[in-house]
This record gives sequence, structure tokens and C-alpha cells, in this order.
Amino acid sequence: MDELNSTNIPIMSVGKMTEQLSKAYSTVINKNLPVKTMPSIMLWGPPGVGKSQAVRTIGRNISEKTGKQVNVTDVRLLLFNPIDLRGIPTANADKTLAIWLKPQIFQMNSSDDIINILFLDEISAAPQSVQAAAYQITLDRVVGEHRLPDNCIVIAAGNRITDKSVAFKMPKALANRLLHIKIEGSFESWKKWAVKSRINNKVLGFLSFRNSFLMGFNPSSNDLAFPTPRSWEMVSNILNGVDDNVDNMYSLIAGLVGTGVAVEFKAWSAVYDKLPSIEDIFNGKMPEVPKSTDVLYALISSMTEYARNHRDNMEKITNSVRYADKMPPDFAAVLLKNYMYIEEGYKEKLMTIPEFYRWVQKKGYLINGHIK
Repeated sequence: MDELNSTNIPIMSVGKMTEQLSKAYSTVINKNLPVKTMPSIMLWGPPGVGKSQAVRTIGRNISEKTGKQVNVTDVRLLLFNPIDLRGIPTANADKTLAIWLKPQIFQMNSSDDIINILFLDEISAAPQSVQAAAYQITLDRVVGEHRLPDNCIVIAAGNRITDKSVAFKMPKALANRLLHIKIEGSFESWKKWAVKSRINNKVLGFLSFRNSFLMGFNPSSNDLAFPTPRSWEMVSNILNGVDDNVDNMYSLIAGLVGTGVAVEFKAWSAVYDKLPSIEDIFNGKMPEVPKSTDVLYALISSMTEYARNHRDNMEKITNSVRYADKMPPDFAAVLLKNYMYIEEGYKEKLMTIPEFYRWVQKKGYLINGHIK
């Protein structure tokens, strides 16, 4: 699909798309309507924007809203050829006819307690012969004599030709079988996911301070390493799992997001040495609030991580809310909004804290204008 043909489809953030599709599928399932009531979905977007992660999140949301187990089958079509989808031919018992062995991707549980999601990733990078085999999957839910179970959702994803990734123009016959959504990077959408997903606090703090570094993909550039939500998640995994010292991990980080961004990240991470004690804040002491903007963002990310790890200790959370009231109101709003992202329904827990409730009554308009 070229840029001309993609201008008349809706553009959504990853979070908005995830929310809308989760709600639509869950409604269909809870009404006992056929899953195929919803057409197959095609997600378009640049590399690393979070399409694959979003599909897994949709699966978790459907499970929470319907009570059913959701299994996601991730198929990278770039690595497939038509025979992989059709199956390997072999002779029948009396060797008079050819039969096709069922491919593994069709081995799905058809139970009423299960929902399957078949995720056809990198469909735009697949040769047109493989895309042709996808015709039947997206519309008829079959390939040859193999049929998807009735409880299977089909979602496809791919990069645009204009992204300069490997991509073939999608035939109109296939395109017309799909509901198309163009995905764009959104820091607020990413942050909501990042807080819940335990993204490293330094990554969260840096990107809160420098939103523009979340997505640095440029199709006209030949850079091998550049920042995307996917590459920042990998940076987070290294800091969480190997060494939280950015100086020590600098070379590995640069290999993921590029040297220019890595230098900025390394320099910014030094502000963590200027933070007041997070333990003191949550234990009810009131250290002086930093005045520097970059240090305040680092403080917010560190307090968010601590709150996430002590979410059930409402005394500590209450102490931190009291401290937040000493912060500049705009920064307090960022922190308390982060708290609401900690887990589903956590906003309701926060509203039982008198200090939080009073802050919302006086200054809640600072959080997206209002709190719903």
C-alpha cells in the first residue's frame, strides 16, 4: 500500500487502537455473536511502533473482559512460502489422491472457552504468492481444505512501502477484505503501557523529559540503530536484567537506539545522583523538592517505579501523594497520572486516599483537563 492509498484510512495511537479493538471483540464475544462478525484487521505502521505488542495486549484484554483463555499464534509471513500455508502434499491411503497435511498454524483449540488470535505479521513483506494464500485466510478463513476454527480472530500487520522496509504493494483484492488502521507513535499511549509493563524507570524518565526520542524512525535515513518503542523496550530489558548503570551499558544501548540518542540518554541519567531519597518520601519524610526540570522528571519516574512495587501499601502511597502536593502542579499531575496507570482499577484505590481526592478536586483539571 503506497502513501497515496493510505491517506483515507483512520490514524490511531497504539493505545487507542488497542482499546477500540479490545472493546469491539469483547462485545461480540460476550453477545455470543460469531467472531467473524468483526472483519479481519490490517495494522499499518513504521517498524518498531508497537504493532506486535498491541496484538498481545488485545489478547490479554479480551481474556479479562470475557473470562476466556486467549491463545495468540504469531505467524511471520516473510518467512513463509505458499506451501507452508497450504501444507505438505502426500498420498492418501490407496495412493490414488494427494492430500495436504495440516500446517501447525491451523492446530488450534476450538473449545467455546478459548479464543484464538491468528496474527499474520509482516504481511506486506511477504511475496505476492504468499499474500495470495492470505486471501482465503482473511475472508473465507480457509486455505485449501484447511479451515480456521470459528473462535479465531485474524489480525494482520505490516510496514508501508514508504517506510523503506521490505514491502510489496498489497493487491486491491486482498486490501478490500480487511479493516485498515494506520498506527502512529504516541508518547502518552506508550507511557500508559510502560508503567504497567515495568519499563525501567530511567527509560521512562528520559522519554518523559524528551518525548521526541521515543520514535526516531526516518525512512530517508540509512541508520541501522534508531529509537522506537521496540528498541527502548530492549534497552529497558538490558537495564533491568543486566546492569542498571547506563554508563556501563552505554555501548549496548547505542547499538539499539544509535549513538546520538545514547549520548543524550547517558548524559541525562546523571541527574539520578541529584534525587532526594525515594525511601524517605514514601516513609513520610518531606525532603526538599528539586527545582530543575530534568531532575523532576527523574524523580517522577523513580517515584512511579517505587509506587508500582509497593502498590498495596496505601500508607506509603499516601505519603507520596502528600509529597506530590509540594511539587509544581504540572509535575504533580504527571506523577499522579502515572500512578493511575499502575494497574487496571488503581485509580479507584487512589480515590480512597483523602489527600489524593482533595488534589483531584482542586487541580484534577491538569490531568488531560479532567479525570473521568
